[in-house]
Amino acid sequence: MRPVIFSKMDFSHSNLFGYIEDLQELTIIERPVRRSLKTPEEIERLTVDEELSDTERAVYLLSSGHDIQGTSVVANLPVLMRQNPAETLRRVLPKIREVLHVAGVEMQLTAAVSFLTVLQEESVSIHTYSHSFLHIILQNVEHRDAGVSNAWLETLLAVIEALPKETVRHEILNPLVSKAQLSQTLQSRLVSCKIMGKVANKFEAHVIKREVLPLVKSLCQDVEYEVRTCMCRQLEHVARGIGTELTKTVVLPELVELARDEGSSVRLAAFETLVNLLDMFDADDRSQTVLPLVKSFCEKSFKADESILVSLSFHLGKLCNGLYGIFTPEQHLRFLEFYKKLSTLGLQQENGHNDNQLHLQTLEQEKKYISVRKNCAYNFPAMIVFVDPKNFNLELYSIFFCLCHDPEVPVRYTMAISFFEVAKLLNSDVYTIHKELVTLLQDESLEVLDALVGHLPEILELMTNGGENSGSESKLLSIPDLIPALTTAEQRAATSLKWRTHEKLLQKYACLPHIISSDQIYYRFLHRMLTVILTNNVLPVQKAAARTLCVYLRYNRKQEQRQEVIQKLIEQLGQGKSYWNRLRFLDTCEFIMELFSKSFFCKYFFLPVLELTHDPVANVRMKLCCLLPKVKSTLKIPPDKHLLQQLELSIRKLLCQEKDKDVLTIVKRTVLELDRMEISVDAFQKRFYENDLLDQEKERQEHLLLEMEQLEKEKQKNEGRSTNINDKMLEKKRRDSKTSSVLAKSINLSVSGSSSGTSAGKEEKKSKLVRSQSFSTQILHPKYGNIDKCPNKSSASAYTSSVSGMGKSCMLSFSDDSFRTHSSGNSGNAAFPSSSARNLFNSADQKNNGNKESQSRKMSM
Repeated sequence: MRPVIFSKMDFSHSNLFGYIEDLQELTIIERPVRRSLKTPEEIERLTVDEELSDTERAVYLLSSGHDIQGTSVVANLPVLMRQNPAETLRRVLPKIREVLHVAGVEMQLTAAVSFLTVLQEESVSIHTYSHSFLHIILQNVEHRDAGVSNAWLETLLAVIEALPKETVRHEILNPLVSKAQLSQTLQSRLVSCKIMGKVANKFEAHVIKREVLPLVKSLCQDVEYEVRTCMCRQLEHVARGIGTELTKTVVLPELVELARDEGSSVRLAAFETLVNLLDMFDADDRSQTVLPLVKSFCEKSFKADESILVSLSFHLGKLCNGLYGIFTPEQHLRFLEFYKKLSTLGLQQENGHNDNQLHLQTLEQEKKYISVRKNCAYNFPAMIVFVDPKNFNLELYSIFFCLCHDPEVPVRYTMAISFFEVAKLLNSDVYTIHKELVTLLQDESLEVLDALVGHLPEILELMTNGGENSGSESKLLSIPDLIPALTTAEQRAATSLKWRTHEKLLQKYACLPHIISSDQIYYRFLHRMLTVILTNNVLPVQKAAARTLCVYLRYNRKQEQRQEVIQKLIEQLGQGKSYWNRLRFLDTCEFIMELFSKSFFCKYFFLPVLELTHDPVANVRMKLCCLLPKVKSTLKIPPDKHLLQQLELSIRKLLCQEKDKDVLTIVKRTVLELDRMEISVDAFQKRFYENDLLDQEKERQEHLLLEMEQLEKEKQKNEGRSTNINDKMLEKKRRDSKTSSVLAKSINLSVSGSSSGTSAGKEEKKSKLVRSQSFSTQILHPKYGNIDKCPNKSSASAYTSSVSGMGKSCMLSFSDDSFRTHSSGNSGNAAFPSSSARNLFNSADQKNNGNKESQSRKMSM
């Protein structure tokens, strides 16, 4: 069709026919629409009387209706069976049986599903069902269309499980003998194979041996390879039904013969059945029969029979662990090397192949190699068990590295899914795969990240705790690399279009308070969550970020940081310019009510929530009204009586001033709900007992965080004081060492003086000593301020009283008390009474005023 450019339209004779052709093409497009319209006669023929009952309408539509109407009746059969089973069986089901003889594929498939639904819902007894429905199912099982035949066969296999043994014997098993003969069609023999596997679990071993096994042997030797393949896959069910002894004598020889069949699909089916039946073979059968077959499969898979390679790689983990007990050390090593070879298949240059030869590989081979490596990734946890987790670093780490860095996404995706299982198996050695975790977190494909996120909390806990027996070194080593990888993963998910992966990641990041410190969360993750709430456009992502933010706030250990986050939530969300942010504020408040105590919500968020009753946007007020019952449930009487009054006042204003009809309707409904609510009293009540206990526990944990923060501050302060005291003591020793020589010289050079001068000198020295002791006591005392370290309660209380009234005058009085304690404690050596000591202290203070100011300045610091 030529494009019509209207800006350059030419209505000349030469171009006019071109436009006519374009219009004709447009009319051709519209013709099917016109033809689909019904004529009045057709509408009359498809119209049904509305006064007819459901059963009568169904019979009418099946008798004279359109195929689509008949299919609708068949799809509605389970509903009719629930409403009136007797009338449906008597009138509707015979009509369905008649219609199915000439029905199309769509009605046949619908009928198979409806019959199975009636069986599962147990609308009638199993006896009635087998009498009414079983013959219809058996008639349509051998339908000429393969899809229809398989649908009816699935229904029949489900029915066989529910039918009694005698019904199965007479209605299914006896006719099966003739259906399994070579004279029957291929479709009939394939159906017989699948029925054999289902019937084998229904009867006792002697019945299966007598009536089923002859048919099984006949079908295993069928001339068509499709029949041999189908029967080979059913041998597992037959073996489970006949037991270990008959499996060894009958089934195993058949499997050995089928494993050498000329058809590759038959050999593949035999191999998979052998692997699935390993637990039924004893050690002799495994070593003498199964192991040689498996070895031949492994040898042929790389040479002549690559069709079995994908299946072999998928079952290798199960095979290695199933044959573990009979392996020699050489065989154990050989199978391990075989697994390693499969894990890098298609990635290495083998047998001298160059790059050009590798590029010439067919697309089919590349797909096969990718499937093999993917299966190796799937079997990696089983191979860890095979080699023992203690030998992981030596035997399997290189393969683990290759699979995590594989160029194909399906391989890395499978490794991400099985990463948690690998981490659990390694236990204390989990730190060895830390780099691969970082690699997968930073993978370029978000599918890999999505697969890893499923068990991310468990993986991170194992990584940071380093297993059960690991020391703290691995934990310290693992955290620095994990945090940048986690932040990068979140940012990549945020910039992609896969918002479900981003939502899932944000939900899983709520585990981080149990993994890393509160400061790391605050600086690397908490503000990022707030940014996501403010900037992201996907509602589920915003809600996930809001809840994770509340979890971070719940476990934050610094009051200053908590206050900052609360203020940002109120200002940027609750008072934000966009109504969308104010709606998210209400969502955040819901999460806060869920995670925090009632008192916490009432203290910080109760009034900001009520302010939104004046919001100019009706949707915000509407959402707030729906939230008000939860808000009221956070109140306790009598402590929150003033908040209850504010709530009632806000509701009255809404009732009086609200103009939006929808909001007013919700307000009235909310008022009725609030009136029926009972507010919990501060004391425990039976009806609120469990909720009060839970709230009390939350409040206790919040107080505990505050206490821990206070203890940490005191610890840091004490450590700072102790370092300052040590510095001062060293400085004092240096000064004393310098002045001691000067004092000695002055004493030696002094001649006999007056008695008053001598006593004055002694008093001055003693006053200096007392003063130094009082100041040193005041400075050193906070070091022993902890109650646990105090020698008695009186000293602790003295310290508490001194700290509570800190000031210059308080410092002086405190020094006085300490002096009194010191002098009374050494009363035996006291050379003067306490009054003279006070006078000397005052005189010394007057003489050394500058020294006192410097000392008081130090104490205040």
